[in-house]
Amino acid sequence: MAGIDECLLEAMQVPGALGASVVDWTSGLSLGSVGDAPHQDPEATAAETAELARMAAEHPAFVPDEPADSATGKELPVEDVIVTTRTAYHVLRFVETTFDSSVFFHLWLDRELGNLAMARLRLRDLADRLVLG
Repeated sequence: MAGIDECLLEAMQVPGALGASVVDWTSGLSLGSVGDAPHQDPEATAAETAELARMAAEHPAFVPDEPADSATGKELPVEDVIVTTRTAYHVLRFVETTFDSSVFFHLWLDRELGNLAMARLRLRDLADRLVLG
């Protein structure tokens, strides 16, 4: 179990990591960030990525055919969202929690130095270990 700051520092160890944040997608607020942010504005980046995360999490096209996990009653329909630009990868990894599951990691990777598969695996591990509160 790890807190937000510890998880963000570990996320920055992913090769090619430029910046990382934990964001509440219902409010668009950053719960913590480290490293750089696109256009040097972590709060604006949090708000903008929250819109994308909210769309993916709430859009009917992504709702699984199987019912939600009976233990929590809530299961997000997506695990991650990946946006590829000409110079970077943006990986949004949803964090499943017992209360409302409205949090995600945003990892910004340099496209030439980053390894997308490694980033996804590392964020999955961090999301499983993250303790909020």
